[in-house]
Amino acid sequence: MKKIVVLFLAIFSLNAIAQEEISEGVLTLKMTMSTDNEQAKAAFAMMGDIIVTSYFKGEKSRTEQSHQMTGSNTTIVDNASKKILVLMDNPMMGKKYVQSDISVSEEDLKNVTVTKKDDTKTVAGYACEGYDVVINKNGLENKMVLYVTDKITAPNQNTTALGDKIKGFPLYMVINTKQGPFDMQITMEATEVKKEKVDDSKFDMTIPEGYSKSEQPKPANID
Repeated sequence: MKKIVVLFLAIFSLNAIAQEEISEGVLTLKMTMSTDNEQAKAAFAMMGDIIVTSYFKGEKSRTEQSHQMTGSNTTIVDNASKKILVLMDNPMMGKKYVQSDISVSEEDLKNVTVTKKDDTKTVAGYACEGYDVVINKNGLENKMVLYVTDKITAPNQNTTALGDKIKGFPLYMVINTKQGPFDMQITMEATEVKKEKVDDSKFDMTIPEGYSKSEQPKPANID
């Protein structure tokens, strides 16, 4: 009986730590990609799961992912200045960057629909509320399912277009989008959340040497 009580107290203690509100730390996520396109499906199977690391501090976040087939991708978000920087080091394209404004207007928000789900999900020890999200942009409809915790206060590149419609940080995401001519689904799930100090240099938006600007594709005309 004593061992059972000790085990229960240990589990309760871990859960209490996980539910603590944190504004600075490191997240580890697992990303999986899937599609009905046979050629792309084979490539995704070869890649397997991709580990994503996200650093956050106050109004800033930095997300890093790397794979030998796709190269590395780093995204830095500064919610205070409403800026985002994406650095891509791709075997095919070389070193490119995209820097843009993430301000969201009232007109933009008219194209965003957020519906709260009836269920919740516990992810990496955090109780998360579920949301269905639909974003209409440039004639395309993008859908996401998000499970969000209000215990982590940090910006996330996948929710910058939502304005204040969702409060908190998504620890589980299912993103349905298009990659060229075929549909694609990206699933991201947090596997670990650590409260720790993060150096300010992680959020430096200075363009590294050797990177050239990538021109964002213009939306196609819709008849």
